[in-house]
Amino acid sequence: MTDNENHAPQENAEKDPSQWVTGEEPMTGPQRSYLHTLAQEAGAEVPEDATKAQASELIDQLQQQTGRGN
Repeated sequence: MTDNENHAPQENAEKDPSQWVTGEEPMTGPQRSYLHTLAQEAGAEVPEDATKAQASELIDQLQQQTGRGN
């Protein structure tokens, strides 16, 4: 048996935000803060009533627009 056979396969633990158990809860303070920073750079608006899942998706989009996610 090799060392590689003793380890569990690596899986992507990242879930789609729409599958989050807490995804419908209001966005967190850190999400709100980061979203406002990204939105200011991108010239975008942040919906104040966004959920955690919506905020996560918007962060991904704005990171791509601003180049911060690379």
